[in-house]
Amino acid sequence: MKNFVLALLMILLVACSQKGTESINESEYNDRVENLINKMTIDEKIGQMVQVDVLALTDENDLKNLAIGSVLSGGDSDPADISPSGWANLYDRLQGIALQSRLKIPIIYGIDAVHGNNNVYGAVIFPHNIGLGASGNEDLVKKVSEITATEIAGTGIDWTFAPCVAVPRNEKWGRTYEGFGESPDLVKKLGAASVKGFQGINLNSSTSVLACAKHYLGDGGTQNGIDQGNTILSEADMRQIHLQGYLTAIDAGVGSIMVSYSSWNGQKMHGSKYWITDVLKKELGFEGFVVSDWAGIDQLPGDFKSDIENSINAGLDMIMLPNNHREFIKLFKQLVTEGRIKEDRINDAVRRILTIKFKMGLFERPLTDRALTAQIGSKEHREVARQAVRESLVLLKNDAKVLPLSKENKKILVVGSAADDIGMQCGGWTVTWQGNTGKVQPGTTILQAIKSSVSSSSKVTFSADGNGAENADVIIAVIGETPYAEMKGDKNDLSISTKDANLISKVSASGKPIVTVLLSGRPMIIDKVLPQSSSFLAAWLPGTEGEGVADILFGDYSPKGKLSHSWPRSNNQIPINIGDANYDPLFAFGFGLTY
Repeated sequence: MKNFVLALLMILLVACSQKGTESINESEYNDRVENLINKMTIDEKIGQMVQVDVLALTDENDLKNLAIGSVLSGGDSDPADISPSGWANLYDRLQGIALQSRLKIPIIYGIDAVHGNNNVYGAVIFPHNIGLGASGNEDLVKKVSEITATEIAGTGIDWTFAPCVAVPRNEKWGRTYEGFGESPDLVKKLGAASVKGFQGINLNSSTSVLACAKHYLGDGGTQNGIDQGNTILSEADMRQIHLQGYLTAIDAGVGSIMVSYSSWNGQKMHGSKYWITDVLKKELGFEGFVVSDWAGIDQLPGDFKSDIENSINAGLDMIMLPNNHREFIKLFKQLVTEGRIKEDRINDAVRRILTIKFKMGLFERPLTDRALTAQIGSKEHREVARQAVRESLVLLKNDAKVLPLSKENKKILVVGSAADDIGMQCGGWTVTWQGNTGKVQPGTTILQAIKSSVSSSSKVTFSADGNGAENADVIIAVIGETPYAEMKGDKNDLSISTKDANLISKVSASGKPIVTVLLSGRPMIIDKVLPQSSSFLAAWLPGTEGEGVADILFGDYSPKGKLSHSWPRSNNQIPINIGDANYDPLFAFGFGLTY
C-alpha cells in the first residue's frame, strides 16, 4: 500500500510539476528564502547543508526525516540501470521522498558530468577539457556544455561538478586532462564559456543545470604534480595563475564552487577562511554556495568534530559526506549547542543553498522532464561532439605532407589495439571513476571511422600487433595511455609505453610512411616514436566520436588545434610552462600545423 501511495504521488508530481522554463521574479527570491528559513528548525537547516552519496543512503527515508539538502553519485555510485531512464527513475524516486519532508524542500542532485553525461550509458562523450583547450573555441565549448546540460537534465539531475578551471602546471598530475590548459588566460576564456553553456541564460530553463567551478584553489599547481598535494606559491602567484578562472566563472554567474583537497603552503584549502570567506565570498562577491570535495573535510587536522567546526567556520556551505551523514548531523548539533558554530553562519549557508534551488525552479518543477530523456545520445549531439574532436586535434609533424591521406586506391594498415577501443578514446570518468578499456559506451572507434571514410577502391586492414606492414601503402598507428583518473593517474615517467614504442619500431622496418595518432590525457615523452613517424597527431581523449579523427586524417577538414600545454622533450624537463626562463620545449604552447 505504501509503495502504491508513493507511486501515485510520483505520477501526480510528474503531471503537474516537471522542470520547465517558467521564471520567478528575481525580487521574490529573498522574500521566499527568508520566509522559508524562518520556518526551519536547526535540524532542518543542518540537513540542507548535507550532501550524501547515493550508495551511503542506506535508508532513503533519511531524505525526508533528516531534511537532507543534496544527494550525489560519486564516480562509481551508479544505479543498477545506468540507461537514461534508469537514472531518471532513481532521481524521481529520491526527489519524491524528499518532497514528503515537513517543508517539502527538494533535493539538488550532483554528478561528475565532466565530458558529457559520462555515467549514463548511451550519452555522448565529448573530448576531455585538455582537447577542448586545444580547440581554443569559446563558442564550441559553450555548445558542448549546453548539450551536456540537456543530457544531464534528461536524467533529472540538476547539478554537474564542472567545469574544472584548474590551471595544470605539471603534466605528471593525473588530472591534467580535466583542465583546459597551462595558461590562465585560456582557462579564463573557456571556463566562463562552459559555465554559460551549463547554466544558460536562466537557471530556471528546463535544459539548464547548475555548474560548479572546481577545485578552489591551486589544485593544478601542487609540488611535483601530486594529487591533493601542497601548492607552494606566493599569494601574488596564486592569484595570477590559479585564481583567474574563478574571476570569469563568477562573472558568468556560476552558482557553486567546489573546494580543493590541496593545500596552500601547508594549509588545507578546506579549512582556509581566508580564501573561502575573505577572498571568494567577500572580495570577489561570490553569491552562490561552496561545497566540499568528497570527504574533503576529513583531511583537516584533528578529529571529525573539529573538522566540521573548522570547515563550516571557514565558509563551506555544503559538505559532501559519502559515508557518515548521521554522525555529521549529530556532531554539528553539538557544536551549535556549544556555541562553536553560530546560527548566523548556518543561516548564510542555507540562504545560499535555498536561493539556488529557487532560481532553478526546483520548488515548482522538481521532477525529470522526460521529453529531454529521449534526446540523450542524439545524432545532432554526436555531430557537435565530432566537431569538437576534429577541432581539438593537434598536428605536431607532417613530413613530406603524408597527411591528408587519399581515400582512393590505398592499402591502409591500422595498427595498435587502441585503434578499436572506445574506452581508450574516452579515458577516465567514463561510466566508472577510473575509466576502462573496451566497449564502455556506444560510439565509433577510430578504426571504424577510418573504414567508413575510404572509397570502395581502398582496403583497410587491422593488426593490433603490427603484422602485415610490408603489404601496406601507409600505416596508421594508434597508441596511448590506458584510462585513469585522479590519484591513480599521477605518474613520474610520461614516456610512451615500451609496448607502443616496440609497435612503432616494428612497423617502421617496413619503410612505409607511418601516421601516429596518440591518445593521451597530457603531453607524453615521444622521443622513441616521433622520429619514426612521418606524421604525428595528438588526439588527446576524444570521446565516443572517432569520425572526428578520420575527418582530419583524410582531409575533409584541416587541423586547427593548438597546444594548450608546452610539450616537454624529456621527463627531466617537466614541469615546463610558457613564460618559464630558458623555455625550450619540444613543441611550444600554441604550436600546431595545418594543411
